[in-house]
Amino acid sequence: MPGNGLWRTKSIEQSIADTDEPGTKLRKDLTAWDLTVFGVAVVIGAGIFTLTASTAGNIAGPSVSLSFVLAAIACALAALCYAEFASTVPVAGSAYTFSYATFGEFAAWIIGWDLVLEFAVGSAAVAKGWSAYLQTTLGLMGLDVKTEVGDGIKFDWGAVLLVAVLTTLLVVGTKLSSRVSAVITAIKVAVVLLVIVLGITYIKAENYSPFIPPAAEGGPAAHTGIEQSLFSLITGYSGSTYGVLGMLAAASIVFFAFIGFDVVATTAEETKNPQKAVPRGILGSLAIVTVLYVAVTLVITGMVPYTKLATQPDGTRATLASAFSDNGVDWAATVISVGALAGLTTVVMVLMLGQSRVLFAMSRDGLLPRKLAKTGSHGTPTRITIIIGVLVSVAAGFFPAGKLEEMVNVGTLFAFILVSAGVLVLRKTRPDLSRGFRVPLVPFVPILAILACLWLMLNLTALTWIRFLIWMALGVVVYFVYSRRNSVLGKTGQAKVKPEPVVKQGEEPGI
Repeated sequence: MPGNGLWRTKSIEQSIADTDEPGTKLRKDLTAWDLTVFGVAVVIGAGIFTLTASTAGNIAGPSVSLSFVLAAIACALAALCYAEFASTVPVAGSAYTFSYATFGEFAAWIIGWDLVLEFAVGSAAVAKGWSAYLQTTLGLMGLDVKTEVGDGIKFDWGAVLLVAVLTTLLVVGTKLSSRVSAVITAIKVAVVLLVIVLGITYIKAENYSPFIPPAAEGGPAAHTGIEQSLFSLITGYSGSTYGVLGMLAAASIVFFAFIGFDVVATTAEETKNPQKAVPRGILGSLAIVTVLYVAVTLVITGMVPYTKLATQPDGTRATLASAFSDNGVDWAATVISVGALAGLTTVVMVLMLGQSRVLFAMSRDGLLPRKLAKTGSHGTPTRITIIIGVLVSVAAGFFPAGKLEEMVNVGTLFAFILVSAGVLVLRKTRPDLSRGFRVPLVPFVPILAILACLWLMLNLTALTWIRFLIWMALGVVVYFVYSRRNSVLGKTGQAKVKPEPVVKQGEEPGI
């Protein structure tokens, strides 16, 4: 029902046909290797350098490595669903485009609006983290330079400088962005490997005992009111620090470290052989970072007792550097700071890339001004990229990061749920489509992905849910005021390309 009401859907054939429109055509430059680099680049960021140690000390103890495994399993289940969709609908927009083909225009708009939380807000928050690490790194070099200046209204020039440089790179071309990302990613992966190899020599077996510490009520992880998890608020169970429930709660927190792998799906339209390259990029990058994350957590919790990694009374959080300093390896702090600086650089760049492609797809469909979808001489959506650069610069330059990270998390999990459900819908409504990759064990894998993401969402704070619902309500207003009336699909009343039977190809799951 392409032209009928809120649930009008855009056919797969129409989405693919739109990629050849003059003036809004993206250049196909990317390979499976490029996509894997993008995936690793965006996922290995601040989480690996800061989240591992503090989560072990505050919530899970040595079992934080199992928390990472659980979070990785949830991501892998969703990644399989993303891989099938991206190989079937190789169009910019990721979850937005997938939802348009399955649940209809209104749901697609909601998920597109939701992805702003993951990409744009995430870019601003991470850019501020980059600026803080820049100040730390300059200090280690003997330069006392503040990256945030001003008395009343503070201006973070470091974050703005980063966003300006990355915006320029993204305008010049996605392939160039990939090459720069590859170099920086190589640096931060080398730092992570150094942490693992060097840290192994300081591991003491007794630090792993007990691997799952006895549950202790209260502690740093405990909250009350709307600051507690939605699960605790609904059930009345206050939760605990450590124990099996602590390990499960930690999985919801370390999920932050995996956010961003789905950006790979947004570049499908710019990929030479998306049916094979996109699934390989998504699953390959996720496999690489999972191995690195689990190895780092095992090393860090083996280097020092988990109790030494707990947040201090003054609010100081433990990092990877803390474990090395405790073992007298102070020079490692400098290396880790440089690695974190490199890590955050590529995170911001790939998040901005993902945001530009989602808004590009929405603009091409008329849900945002169509003029924004125009591509420049470099084959990139220049106008949208510049606008995103300006907005992210303002947010990162003048606003504190605050609780933005949790909003990024809830937005991402919501997108994962819709994509996983979309696989079930499209298998039912369009079984004739040629799929370059097929999710195995349908419907069990998509259902498990939905349940895993719902569990992680329930472990986020009630305050995060309130903010998320307010943001979604604002999106509904924008849709009815502008997007619904200007929708290309709504104006034409029917799809420009009608669905035609597609000859089925190989049924075996795989790439």
